[in-house]
Amino acid sequence: MDTKTLTVALIGAGNRGQGYTNIMSESNRFKVIAVAEPVKEERDYIKNKHGIKDEMCFEAWEQLLARPKFADVVIIATTDRMHYAPAMRAIELGYNLLLEKPAAPAAEECAAIANAAKKKGVKVLVCHVLRYTPFFGKIKQMIDEGKLGKVLSIHHMECVGNIHQSHSFVRGNWGNTEKSAPMILAKSCHDVDMIQWLIGSPCTSVQSYGALSYFKRENAPEGAPERCIDGCPYAETCHYNSVKLYLEDEKNLWFREAATKDKNPSNERVERALRETQYGKCVFKCDNDVVDHQVVNMEFANSAVASFNMCAFTYNGRFIRVMGTEGELTGDGDRNLIEYFSFKTREHETISTSDKLMTGSITDGHGGGDRGIVNTLYEYLTVGCKSDLLSEIGISTENHLIAFAAEKSRLEHRVINMDDYKKEIGLI
Repeated sequence: MDTKTLTVALIGAGNRGQGYTNIMSESNRFKVIAVAEPVKEERDYIKNKHGIKDEMCFEAWEQLLARPKFADVVIIATTDRMHYAPAMRAIELGYNLLLEKPAAPAAEECAAIANAAKKKGVKVLVCHVLRYTPFFGKIKQMIDEGKLGKVLSIHHMECVGNIHQSHSFVRGNWGNTEKSAPMILAKSCHDVDMIQWLIGSPCTSVQSYGALSYFKRENAPEGAPERCIDGCPYAETCHYNSVKLYLEDEKNLWFREAATKDKNPSNERVERALRETQYGKCVFKCDNDVVDHQVVNMEFANSAVASFNMCAFTYNGRFIRVMGTEGELTGDGDRNLIEYFSFKTREHETISTSDKLMTGSITDGHGGGDRGIVNTLYEYLTVGCKSDLLSEIGISTENHLIAFAAEKSRLEHRVINMDDYKKEIGLI
């Protein structure tokens, strides 16, 4: 049987948009035929990578979506606050969507996208990529098979990494709530989604604590300049010296490309970025306001509870402990290792999911989740797939609400009842 090729239009050609479309280019299941991106270097990369015609390359999403529907699916991988408008317009035109998380930075906007998609009859898959990793997929399988009995408690930890925090959530696009979204939404909404998915029951109440404690102006060493490149006296000892991270470390292409919006940029280009962009600023003197550590406690309708801990001051990785009536498991998402203990046999079992990664590499995007969601998108739009796997917009909106409620709890220092919260924002 011949493989159906789905045509794709990309809105937002930054790191995430490039990642998804690069995976799509590896087979004949997808063909990227259009791109909208204001940054010329990123737009040209997609154009050249996929052989897109000049007339199908646009600076603005409005230009792309001004045309009648011409593709099977639109990928929206813009910055967080630029998801809602193009998503609503694309749905109006009848496009299926692959929508980067968070779906939108406001609960009402998430609900509006879900309602519009249902009314129009289009499919919207939100990029909660953790669901699509072999690692978390195996944990879900073990729970569904009853190996843990009834799951009563989950402890999940996201170790952001101190350097990743400084790059993305201090200097980068996700450091300021007004420009992006709160940390629990921008960074961790797919962790929250994953927890709810594993437990399989509605969340009934949320409590959260956290703060921005370190990456702020009052903690800047005396005499530190606004930009690292301007001769900081602490250059040799500072973990966050942008000259070392972006200019001197030529192998760190992710950082260098983010700072310059260019593939394989020259040192001259990087140096200019450190003098002109936020990536060159002292890490204590940026406009960031998102938290650098946070805990979220959740209670579910089936009496299960969960705790989520996000912290910048780590190396990296995700770690999980799932506790049930018939056993428990601990998981190291960075190493793709699961340790299972059965209460019945009193035996330990070690399970590796590294061999299940689609590229055979544990460095694959989000532990194989990027590739997993692209593969699932194809099945979703062609032959269908298991509904309990899908992070479709209706389910995603419910799980986004947990993140919104967590941030409300953090700011107001109180427990948030989910039904009361939904009534407050007019969703029930």
